[in-house]
Amino acid sequence: MATLAQMSIPSGAPGPMEFSIFDKLTRLFQPSGLVITNDSWQHRHHAAMRNNDAANGETHFSVQMVSEAFRGKNTLQRHRMVNAALADEFKGALHALSLITKTPEELPKDA
Repeated sequence: MATLAQMSIPSGAPGPMEFSIFDKLTRLFQPSGLVITNDSWQHRHHAAMRNNDAANGETHFSVQMVSEAFRGKNTLQRHRMVNAALADEFKGALHALSLITKTPEELPKDA
């Protein structure tokens, strides 16, 4: 698994939702670290996965991001920033997003 200090889309071709998330977060937050994990397979029994819009199987993601944009913001403010950035994706097939948001100073020294 990639460390948080790396920019990463997991191996294999990302689907359109994963690419959109990566593109928007990269452009809007200019992160020094970004890891996106598609967790959708763990939720295939959810109603959202059976929705026609979710046919590509991209509904649940985990995002770990390090950005200067989070400086001076608490966790709730950071998560609201990310959720607002992905508002269009939430209107589509994106169902759930697990977030870890840090500033560079908040990373462990060995990360």
